[in-house]
Amino acid sequence: MSPNLFEYSVYNAGFDASWEIDIFGGKRRALEATTAEWEGAIDGRNDVMVSLLAEVARNYVELRGSQCRLKIAQRNLKLQEEALELTRDRFQGGVANELDVTRSAALLAGIQAAIPPLDTAVRMDMYSIAVLLGKEPGALVAELSPPMPVPPAPPEVPVGLPSDLLRRRPDVRRAERQLAAETARIGVAKSDWYPKLSLTGDVGTESVSLSKWFEPGSLFWSVGPSLQWRALDFARVRAEVRGQTAVQEAALATYEKVVLISLQEAENALVTYAQEQNRHRALADEVAENQRSLDMANGLYAKGRVNFLDVLDVRRSLYQSEDQLAVSDQAVSLDLIALYKALGGGWEKMTRESAKALSTASSP
Repeated sequence: MSPNLFEYSVYNAGFDASWEIDIFGGKRRALEATTAEWEGAIDGRNDVMVSLLAEVARNYVELRGSQCRLKIAQRNLKLQEEALELTRDRFQGGVANELDVTRSAALLAGIQAAIPPLDTAVRMDMYSIAVLLGKEPGALVAELSPPMPVPPAPPEVPVGLPSDLLRRRPDVRRAERQLAAETARIGVAKSDWYPKLSLTGDVGTESVSLSKWFEPGSLFWSVGPSLQWRALDFARVRAEVRGQTAVQEAALATYEKVVLISLQEAENALVTYAQEQNRHRALADEVAENQRSLDMANGLYAKGRVNFLDVLDVRRSLYQSEDQLAVSDQAVSLDLIALYKALGGGWEKMTRESAKALSTASSP
């Protein structure tokens, strides 16, 4: 006779929890490391934003500079076409010689050759700005096609102290946060030298019948301490501490490198910006003097006191100086953008708290 078989279901539910008492600070140091990494990630995002904004501004200034140079070339092209036509008329009338005609035609051809590269630069800058803003290359052509002047630089640049630079630049702050995270992890590794005390417990219900699930006899619970200590694994703990110390020293070297590079970039940008302003003032004086020379040469030529080659030379000098002044206008603004970037993207004071709020608001 076979034995009787009984089948039954057991219903249970519950939860358990464990809490480590942070006596020796390992958990606190782990929290410090994680917080520093998070803050470093925010600074990394801000660093990318500074680079993106600087690149958009650089392309915009180059666009307006190329449009200004193109406008100068087109104006001089029209004037040179009129001068060539006048020279041909004078040559046919026996007043001028053929050399005047060929020199005038050569100057016209040189101006014509300078226009296509400027047209290309204008288009490429429009496409670059659109792509940087997340649009199709031709999306901003209609909006950016009307010529506009190069944005002027402010009369003064409040640079501030080198210590302010270290607080402004996101890449420096990110390197400092990474150093803080690696330093905190040394404390996490050292905490393994000491025992870890935890409190664990669980509570729940268990019954063979759902109707008796919540009766007092179905309840169970347990609570008690637990102790963990890597007493027999000190060699591995020692190796982990040494390894993390080496990582922290590497982070310190990286931080020092970033600080030195940031100071170098700021100094280079300041010198370049100041010297370009001096060059711009000299070019402005050159344009004014060349304009006076051209007015005088035209008047003397009308009286027959100078030949046409002198007029062409003065006109060529005026065109070249105007073009160089336009290039300098562009260079001053570009150097200012580089200075802003070297100084951390401007002089507005964004605290880490506001950066966190911005990051939270922009996250989905």
